[in-house]
Amino acid sequence: QVQLVESGGGLVQAGGSLRLSCAASGRSFSTSIMGWFRQAPGKEREFVGQITWSSGNAYYVDSVKGRFTITRDAAKNTVYLQMNSLKPEDTAVYYCATAYAGRAYDRWGQGTQVTVSA
Repeated sequence: QVQLVESGGGLVQAGGSLRLSCAASGRSFSTSIMGWFRQAPGKEREFVGQITWSSGNAYYVDSVKGRFTITRDAAKNTVYLQMNSLKPEDTAVYYCATAYAGRAYDRWGQGTQVTVSA
């Protein structure tokens, strides 16, 4: 059974940094894409970025490009979201997810709260 567990959320001031972790287990992720999503109160869940497990290549939406970095540690089966220059509009519950072998995202973590104060 695939399990994804996020951690590292918290309260930070605008301009600060935070690193989220997503511990993955249950299968090999060598053919997977790992994604980060977020959901703010009253808004739909939105895509933040993703990383291809095998290559380490990452993609980000424009709103976070240059501020957020996604990496992975294959030995630990862990994906990270490094968030710098945080803004209040980054406040949301952040989720990691995985898409296996070209399929849609179908496994999700429980989420971790990130709050950025002005």
